Formats: sequence, C-alpha cells, structure tokens
Amino acid sequence: MISLGGNSRQSLASLRSALDEKLKGLSPDDCAAISEDLFRALAALNSSVGLRRAFTDPSRDAQSKAVLVNDLFDKSLSKSVLFLLLEAVSQRWSSSADIASAVEQLAIEAEATAANGRDCLDRVQDELFIFGRILGENRELRQTLGDRMGSVTGKSELVESLFGAKADTSTVRLLSQMVNGLAGRSIDSVLAVYQDAVAARRNRLIVLVTTSAALTSVQSEKLKQVMSAQAGQPVHLNFHIDPAVLGGVSIRFADEMVDGTISTRLAEAGRALAV
Repeated sequence: MISLGGNSRQSLASLRSALDEKLKGLSPDDCAAISEDLFRALAALNSSVGLRRAFTDPSRDAQSKAVLVNDLFDKSLSKSVLFLLLEAVSQRWSSSADIASAVEQLAIEAEATAANGRDCLDRVQDELFIFGRILGENRELRQTLGDRMGSVTGKSELVESLFGAKADTSTVRLLSQMVNGLAGRSIDSVLAVYQDAVAARRNRLIVLVTTSAALTSVQSEKLKQVMSAQAGQPVHLNFHIDPAVLGGVSIRFADEMVDGTISTRLAEAGRALAV
C-alpha cells in the first residue's frame, strides 16, 4: 500500500470504498474501462503541480473544486470515474501529491478487479513479480523501460511485443501504464506500488471463514456464491477451524464481520444477563 499521511490515509480508505461500489457487479471489460479512465485522470494530475494543488487546497471550497473537475473531465471520462474524482477533491489530503497517489491506487485496483472477474488475479500478481525479476536480469530493458523521457508509444509497443502473447491482458495493460507513468520515480519504486496495489485488491476480496469443523464442498461452494453475490465480484474463501466456535460460522469480509457462531451468541447472552 502507498505511504500516506493521516488525512490522506482516511481519504484513500473512503475512495476505495467508493470504488468498490462502482465496480460491484461490473463485467471485467467495464472494470478495465474504469481503470483506463482513472489512469487518464492520473496522467493529468501528474502533468500539473498546479492542478494537484487546486484539487487539494484546504482554503478552496468544495464547490469550486467540483466545478473545476467537471470543466476538465466531464466530456472525457465516464460518469463513474467523474464521481470518484469529485469524491477525491471533497476529501482532505496531507499533501497535494497524495491525491495523485490515491488515483493511481484506484486505477490499479480497478484493473486488478477486471482480472479477478476472469479469475486471473493470482496470475497477474505472479506476472508482476516475474517482470521485476526480468528487469533485474536485463539491464538494457531496465534502462529502456525506465527512461523517463522515453516514447510512450515505443514503451507500450515494447511491452506488448515482449509480454502480449505470454501474460494476462490485465498484466500487459498495467505494465504499459506503469512504464509510461513513472512521474519522476524509478521503475523499481513504481513496480512496488503496482504490486502492493494488486495485493491490496486481492486481500480486499478474501473472505475468512471460521467454523468449528470443516465445511463440505457443497457448503463451501454455496457460501462462495453467496459472498460473491454480496461483493458483486468473485471472492476467495480462506478457512480457519476453531473448536471453540461450538457451532455456526463466523465470516470476516473486507471491513465487515458476520458472526453467527454459538459461542458468540452465548457470550452476548451472558453479557446481557450481567447487566
């Protein structure tokens, strides 16, 4: 996860929740389209210190910031991404650079969600790791893709020629965005940002299920369908067996806890009787 100040961390958390709602139930192609629009917004932010400052200036009222967002992006970005940008400028940021970092995080997570919809998120995570190893072993490639003044078209074509036939489509799109969005950073540091953001999206889709005994394959599949329907996209189930549960099931998903265990209900009853 990117390193942000206190206000910015809270703002990013709010934006990630907003992104979850916008991505819920969308097809992989639609998620990828949102990612692409977010990367367009990121390019605008990275190209202008003045714009970042205007969007994060605490002395500027929210309405004037919203007008600026609409003037700049209303005709070029989707309604969903426009909504996310309006949410972003309404938040408080510890520094002007943090809003660009947050939009980058959202863009990467949206593409990761597209991969998840095709059940390829683990593959993308692995391929980003492999890309890092390739960079470490090939100095010429590292210099070419890490050149901050390199041709955008040239870098994208190189990524496509090297990885297009081998890697997942989401990996190729992310790598192309990455090498063309260094924004003064080293390619190693930007790759780390992308790897962390993809991992953060995967962790956001993991459901921890605690039971007193293992569920059957039928029960597990049914639970996965229910949780996927709730999330609006595929989820991953991680199981934990705890005999102290006594019965029922405890489910932790993202920031939510659904607890239906017997032990919890007994503890709650005991607390009620003690009052």
